[in-house]
Amino acid sequence: MTTAPRTQRIGPAVTLPWLKAHAIVLQGALLAAAVVLPAAAHATGAPVRWLLPMHWPVILAGLAYGPGAGLLVGLLAPAASLATSGMPPAPFVFVMMAELGIYGFAAGWLREKLGWSGWLATALALLCGRGAAIALGGLLAGSFAGVAAAYAPGIPCAIAQIVTLPHIARWWVARQRKAGATGGRL
Repeated sequence: MTTAPRTQRIGPAVTLPWLKAHAIVLQGALLAAAVVLPAAAHATGAPVRWLLPMHWPVILAGLAYGPGAGLLVGLLAPAASLATSGMPPAPFVFVMMAELGIYGFAAGWLREKLGWSGWLATALALLCGRGAAIALGGLLAGSFAGVAAAYAPGIPCAIAQIVTLPHIARWWVARQRKAGATGGRL
């Protein structure tokens, strides 16, 4: 008796297509949030280095729309913020562009291409992005230890991102799929 070869059941994609018109609009909203949230935090005196307000929308873009969207939002957010608010200051805007670009790309790539859980994808994306930022920032500042110490206040927020962003991304993807299935826009 022979049996048919087992095929792996492939479920729906874990990320949304990123180059559709509606998706581009929503990615623009995430980019806007990545610019507005830090500006609001600075304006209210909130501890930006603790809250990491620019990082949340960038990682969400990667988790929800994949590596291309995550990279694009991650690269554009610091540049757009510099153009509109003067923060982050040059030359560290380039450090943040690398850091956030890596966050968005890695989160999306690990989630979409490798099928990693959102938690693992977010955690590794944060480690890779922070590692790059410490390396580049250390080269610019002449002190790797000083740059690494500057990132320490954000560790609790990074843990919060690992815990919450995969849930938000899963909700976001399900909501957009439902809207697409019903022909509506959510």
